Amino acid sequence: MLTCKQCGTQVEDGVQNCTNCGAPIEAPVEQANDSAAADLSAKLNELNNTADTTAEYDAQDIEKNKVMALLAYIIFLIPLFAAKDSKFARFHTNQGLVLFLAGIIASVVAVIPVIGWIVSSIAALAITVLAVIGILNALNGRAKELPVVGKFKILK
Repeated sequence: MLTCKQCGTQVEDGVQNCTNCGAPIEAPVEQANDSAAADLSAKLNELNNTADTTAEYDAQDIEKNKVMALLAYIIFLIPLFAAKDSKFARFHTNQGLVLFLAGIIASVVAVIPVIGWIVSSIAALAITVLAVIGILNALNGRAKELPVVGKFKILK
């Protein structure tokens, strides 16, 4: 139920004018904010709706190499050599390598005055967010592609 701001009469949701005084009924701000938050949440979920290939990996390999998979997003070289036989760690190492290369490209772009600084700052933020998503996936034992960059395969 909504309340008329003019006369205080309660009116049903969806009514455009007060049944008592005829004043226009405005939707409460909370509803508008909830709608915007729901739209943003839906868009983020759609962006993160990527391929999850966890079922293709051995459960023991996943459990044993979660830490190596996590390290792939910090220093991708460690799991590349320390867990070279783990398919799960290799999956996350590939994504960590792609993020590393994206960071190098962002650094090169940063040399361009003003526009390069803005673009590289946005790229650095995006890379950080993607790395956090990758770390969370690794710790949860999921082989889920990262949004945008997950499709790139450098390591086989």
